[in-house]
Amino acid sequence: MKQHYAATLEWLERYPHLLSLISLGLLVLGAWIANWLVKRILLRGLYRALEATPLGQDQALSESKISARLANIVPALILSSGIHLVPHLPDAAVTVVDNVCSAFIVLTVALAMSGTLSLLNTLYQRRPDAHLKPIKGYLQLLKIVIFAIAAILMVASLIDRSPLILLSGLGAMAAVLMLIFQDTLLSLVASVQISSNDIIRVGDWVEMPQLNADGDVIDIALHMVKVQNWDKTITSIPTKRFISDPFKNWRGMQECGGRRIMRNLYLDQTSIAFLDQEQIERLGRFRLLGDYLQDKQRELQEWNGALADAGREPVNTRRVTNIGTFRAYVEQYLRQHPGVHQEMTQLVRQLSPTADGLPLQLYCFTNTTAWARYEGIQADIFDHMLAILPEFGLRVFQHPSGSDMRELGRPLPPASTPS
Repeated sequence: MKQHYAATLEWLERYPHLLSLISLGLLVLGAWIANWLVKRILLRGLYRALEATPLGQDQALSESKISARLANIVPALILSSGIHLVPHLPDAAVTVVDNVCSAFIVLTVALAMSGTLSLLNTLYQRRPDAHLKPIKGYLQLLKIVIFAIAAILMVASLIDRSPLILLSGLGAMAAVLMLIFQDTLLSLVASVQISSNDIIRVGDWVEMPQLNADGDVIDIALHMVKVQNWDKTITSIPTKRFISDPFKNWRGMQECGGRRIMRNLYLDQTSIAFLDQEQIERLGRFRLLGDYLQDKQRELQEWNGALADAGREPVNTRRVTNIGTFRAYVEQYLRQHPGVHQEMTQLVRQLSPTADGLPLQLYCFTNTTAWARYEGIQADIFDHMLAILPEFGLRVFQHPSGSDMRELGRPLPPASTPS
């Protein structure tokens, strides 16, 4: 056996190129076998061992592919070490293969470290308080640093020079790098301020009209903040814009548990009048107005009684108005409404008269922040207000419409002649 082996080597020595080709083939085959053994046997055995632990049940670990990337180092190391044993290869070819393998190892380690940071972010986001302090921006910055260092080491490996030589030249390129990475640096500063000052969180409802953004924050990264608008479109906003531009965060409304209603009823000012005794008695049957009208009449009788003879003239007396009574009714209605937050501000006030009527503003808060429920409560309140207005002799101001104009243009019916 030894004689045949020695004879084969002696014969191959006569053909150096063939010997080199066979040696390279054996080296590549050995690297492939090593890669197969590591990935199909060692890694599968490792995964099966981890399946018995809580860590192995985590799908995020298998999706990160950290172990698979690190396994690629084995064939690269075999090629890098074995290329020196291949006979009759030029020194330049050996150097190129060795440098490429070294650069590949650096890239593989960088990708594995990047996968580890992504896995760390995935595990951190499972915490219930993760949206309060997102770390995605910081991890992205670490990835940039890792890949920057990896790029320097890969270039140094490929040109077969010390990385210190490349680093020494970076001082002269500092201004250029500052110009290239200015957005990254500004975004990093903005991310730190956003996190430290708790400006926005994932899940916050933000509104930035100048960028047509109005919806929930779904992601906070180093360079971009993604906002899913109410029409289900997604707006990507540079992180630094949340420091430099004004925007509205509705988190305070969501945390307090109440959402504001501030809407006006525009009343026709010609429908405002005093109430006579018959009208007062009719409105006194309203459960929400009984106590108010009794107290108001007692107050007015005392006031008017002090006027003596001057009180005989109605112009000198104080009387109950339909708009004042309606305002009292609305106040009591809001206090009794099950959808209105009773611990927050409630106002029913008149604003300055306008050409469109007298604004009567309802200012209160619902006891829910859910959009659909909020709109339902608001509509329910104003449905009732609009329907109950005629009971007080009041009208809503409304500009003339086409039907109004047609009514004006219609000829009057002929007057009936006496028989």
